[in-house]
Amino acid sequence: MKLLLAIVNNDDAHYVNTSLTSAGFHVTKISSTGGFLMNGNSTFIIGLEENQVDEALEVIRKNSQKRQMNMPPVDNGSTPGFANGTNVINVGGATVFILGVEKYIHL
Repeated sequence: MKLLLAIVNNDDAHYVNTSLTSAGFHVTKISSTGGFLMNGNSTFIIGLEENQVDEALEVIRKNSQKRQMNMPPVDNGSTPGFANGTNVINVGGATVFILGVEKYIHL
């Protein structure tokens, strides 16, 4: 058994949630916040069998899009050249952790 923790941008969370549920996966969605941009995310917790991992990853991949965002300059002194104008950064997509589950109990 596996446990997937999928961190998805809030812009894509509805599509990921709906698609995973439509594909028969049981998901728990938790609101979360990223540390770098402080943007809203959703973290999905999905328990599944090992042979379902690739299918779940494909559903997440299809429904979480990468995009570019303009970030205003910030001068915190830690990143040379970062404060020299608007910076374009990549956001979105998904970060997925796949963990082994020793035991699963549904009460």
